[in-house]
Amino acid sequence: MTNQAYICDGVRTPFGRYGGCLASLRTDDLGAIPLKALMARHPGLDWEAVSDVVYGCANQAGEDNRNVARMSALLAGLPVTVPGSTVNRLCGSGLDALGTAARAIKAGETGLMIAGGVESMSRAPFVLGKAESAYSRLTKIEDTTIGWRFVNELMKAAYGVDTMPQTAENVAVEFHISRQDQDRMALASQRKALAAQKRGFFDAEIIPVDVPQKKGDPLRVFKDEHPRDTSMEALAKLKGVVHEAGSVTAGNASGVNDGAAALLLADAAHAARHGLVPRARVVAMATAGVPPRIMGMGPAPAVRKVLDLAGLKLDKIDVIELNEAFAAQGLAVLRDLGIDDDDSRVNPNGGAIALGHPLGASGARLALTAVNQLHSIGGRYALCTMCVGVGQGIAVLLERV
Repeated sequence: MTNQAYICDGVRTPFGRYGGCLASLRTDDLGAIPLKALMARHPGLDWEAVSDVVYGCANQAGEDNRNVARMSALLAGLPVTVPGSTVNRLCGSGLDALGTAARAIKAGETGLMIAGGVESMSRAPFVLGKAESAYSRLTKIEDTTIGWRFVNELMKAAYGVDTMPQTAENVAVEFHISRQDQDRMALASQRKALAAQKRGFFDAEIIPVDVPQKKGDPLRVFKDEHPRDTSMEALAKLKGVVHEAGSVTAGNASGVNDGAAALLLADAAHAARHGLVPRARVVAMATAGVPPRIMGMGPAPAVRKVLDLAGLKLDKIDVIELNEAFAAQGLAVLRDLGIDDDDSRVNPNGGAIALGHPLGASGARLALTAVNQLHSIGGRYALCTMCVGVGQGIAVLLERV
């Protein structure tokens, strides 16, 4: 009989805009913040008992290189005996980290883990490849913020190397997702996020971050920076980001953001031993592959796989946290699964279009928000799912306890 893996606590930083309030923080320092917060919230816990810190991170080309999970753990002050591992499933990295930690607990190999993720897209560096021949004067600078770099021509010929917005345009065209419907989803995301901020929903999961300033006191950041008040009229004025006549715009796509999140997981015995209160059980995780050119459809097969693993149907799910990489793919996935565009279970507190999408941290944020929403409404099951670049999807099922 396998153990059960429980999420006992979780915190995250606010999510900052690209070049915004968190841009001056190194990625490894940013990743340390939620770990420090967990330690402060559980001063009596024997932190040497933590078997591993598993962090998601998609970039790993700058200050997040050299295993950012381990670096963040050391910077946070966790015992040097606590190791760390960085996983990369691009946009799904934080959710994969959660599933990886849960699987280790279920297998009985450990009883106490930390999972989460971090991304500073503001600080993603430009990189320069090495010369391919002696005395070469040819060079190319690659931007590591998001998307393809150092393209393999064989990959390009076989599958294409569409940009992330281009994959969303592909989905919009292939699955007949109108510009108006995309903007409608974007507006709903913004309104729900602003309403959630106003009623203090995110206060339970966000820890304030003090950002040092060149002069004066640190800037205290205590809420997500990305949500904005908008309208259908304002969204309709935005031009397509792939081509002018396209339907994917900056307004109906997720942000380019900075942030970190961490979750504390345990089995029942370790939770009792360390005075932790389980809040949700990690039921199952599944991943799936789809053509890279329509990578946004990845959640659809991943959701079907995870529901099959758990023996559940969608009508038993009380909360659906669908990462809004783009409204086009979000709507296409919902319709493919037979879920109404405006189903009240979907992103009730806003999604990535409003809250932002710091790649490695987003999956952990989805799980944390889903657990808090389950408790706020007394629901039983939550589904967290994301599309993943290069044609993948990931889904995790949670059960409130």
